Amino acid sequence: MNAIEITGLKKSFHGLYVLDGLNMTVPLGAIYGFIGENGSGKSTTEKLICGHLVPSAGHIQLFGKSYKDAGIRARVGALIENAGCFPNATIYQNLMMQAINLNLPRPHEDIHRVLKIVRMEDGAGLKFKKCSLGMKQRIGIAMALLGDPALLILDEPINGLDTDGMRIMREILTDITQSHGCTVLISSHILGELEKIATHYGIIRQGKMVQELTATEMEGRCRTFTTLKTGDIQRAKLDLQKLFPDVREEGGELRVYDVNDTEAIVRHLLDNGHTIQLLQKNRIGLEEYYIELMSRKEGA
Repeated sequence: MNAIEITGLKKSFHGLYVLDGLNMTVPLGAIYGFIGENGSGKSTTEKLICGHLVPSAGHIQLFGKSYKDAGIRARVGALIENAGCFPNATIYQNLMMQAINLNLPRPHEDIHRVLKIVRMEDGAGLKFKKCSLGMKQRIGIAMALLGDPALLILDEPINGLDTDGMRIMREILTDITQSHGCTVLISSHILGELEKIATHYGIIRQGKMVQELTATEMEGRCRTFTTLKTGDIQRAKLDLQKLFPDVREEGGELRVYDVNDTEAIVRHLLDNGHTIQLLQKNRIGLEEYYIELMSRKEGA
């Protein structure tokens, strides 16, 4: 059983399809990074899963049942767009209003529990309007965690955060899945941060799923390359292309792809009279993989 199974999902607005036959699978316990350009259908998909929108066609199952099932709906928490808090109320007061709305039997205990999860147990008395952006995002997650959901849906929760805010958010999301058994669906444009926590990825474009893969599969597909600089980039490129199949010039440097033997690169350059100014081994990350995948699709 998976946390989310979507087949043939379609959604149109005024005759234009934002989602056009989307298929999606999110395993139990995953941190699923949902990736796509603006307008690709990420937020629409999340709103459909939460029941905020009605699909034009297709099927959505959560934990093996219809997403319309009342018992299933109670197992879903979400932070889409913003936390929706009252600015002049304290963090505790905002959480209490949500706890009452959810009819939780032990609201004080639940509020203490979620504040501890989001590292804000000492800030309950602070007014929401006095909170930083990072704190507001964490409060939104705390509200979504009230009721102890099994599935948490987050729309761009790390956008606009500083380095420390991103670190705290990574720790929280990892803790939610590992210590509390929650599955997380998270969309973000900050792919370098997403790469640090995601266990699975779904890449969407123009309302269709382009690719789904695990973090391990992503690791295997992300190519390695050696970056180097020489006194004569153009001549070095021509000489390297005689021995290695994929050599490219990027930003005033050369990249030699898929060659593990850096000594062979060095020997070839020295034998051809080149002076090496820079040499380092790198790996294509999620962001570069995504850009390369999208460029291949454009050319298809």
